[in-house]
Amino acid sequence: MKKEYDLNKMKGRNNPYANRLKKQITIRLDSTTIEYFKNLANETGFSYQTLINFYLKDCADNHKKLKIQWIKPHS
Repeated sequence: MKKEYDLNKMKGRNNPYANRLKKQITIRLDSTTIEYFKNLANETGFSYQTLINFYLKDCADNHKKLKIQWIKPHS
């Protein structure tokens, strides 16, 4: 085994499964939601985007349903 490797000479190849692992999207989030996950990121050492992904994945894996109740305006 060499002590050092010249990575510029090595020809790496892209992971053929990378596109299946995660997909980049654009999403709009409330600033308070972003701030919450950024604060949590500082506590845990994970990036806030990873934490959001963990949370959404948990929701999807466990088939969690959001309870939405619209309030009717007074007439």
